[in-house]
Amino acid sequence: MTNRMYISFLRLPLLIRILVMALLVFLTFGISIHLLEPETFPSIFDGIWWAIITASTVGYGDYVPQSLFGRLTTLVLILLGVGFVSSYFGTLAAAAVTKQDALSEGKIPYKGEGHVIIIGWNERSRELIHRLASSKNPQKIILIDETLPSNPVPKFVHFIQGKSHVDETILKSDIEKAEKVLITADRGNDELQADMNSILTLLTIKGLCSQVKCIVEILTAEQVMNAIRAGADEVIQSNKITSVFMINSLHSNGDGLLSDFIQYFQERRLSSYEVSETDIGKTYMAVCQEFLNKGSLLIGIKRGKETFLNPSHSVQIEKNDQLLIFK
Repeated sequence: MTNRMYISFLRLPLLIRILVMALLVFLTFGISIHLLEPETFPSIFDGIWWAIITASTVGYGDYVPQSLFGRLTTLVLILLGVGFVSSYFGTLAAAAVTKQDALSEGKIPYKGEGHVIIIGWNERSRELIHRLASSKNPQKIILIDETLPSNPVPKFVHFIQGKSHVDETILKSDIEKAEKVLITADRGNDELQADMNSILTLLTIKGLCSQVKCIVEILTAEQVMNAIRAGADEVIQSNKITSVFMINSLHSNGDGLLSDFIQYFQERRLSSYEVSETDIGKTYMAVCQEFLNKGSLLIGIKRGKETFLNPSHSVQIEKNDQLLIFK
């Protein structure tokens, strides 16, 4: 039984072991000084108080041993107790520094809910993190990346270091309670290889938590369908979007209208809303005017799998339509 208790004690964290031993020392010397000098230390509590104060080198002087054996006991307590107290606080400080380093290096799992997970560190994710953090209602952001040695944005981000297609890494992000996941493409690799890595990460996430919404950046048009098959809720073809902007720039008169449009797009948010009962049967023009009066811009309708941007003004709003709005 004694051996079993000793083994259990050794399995405790070092901080707990030092604290237990220090408390035993205070208790032992507190009782001892009370027995040696009951007049100076009228109660066991007074003895324990004296032991703690003496060992912590505070030494108020409210209780001072008078006998030879009492003072010898004090010397032993100072030599023994100070070591335990110093070790305890030294270990406590070291543990705090170690945990802070582990947090910065991405070794600490995240516990929470309603967070956004961004996979891959690049200029796009940097800009996205900056905009999410500066929004009116910022969400907690989890960044997963295997190339970074430490957290690049410690003020706003909980960093997890590791391969995004490994279960252990994804589970550290508390994936089941996440709101959305954004998988960015690694442009340092060949485009096809980057897409394959993104799809592999998507498969890992959907295998662990099928209900979480995943947005995937795909570089090659050929892999879009594979990303959808893998369970992507939305696919962003960044190369296609870039080429559209380039074509418009080439055909523009150099008046900077495209830059103005991008600035407008950055400052506002595109959202979809279920049509209300009162709007069913109204014309697109009528509903558009209602949103303009509220300071929002209606740009189209999503009906089933089809999206109609700037449809005819006479088109009637139907049940289950989704309104595409800039706010």
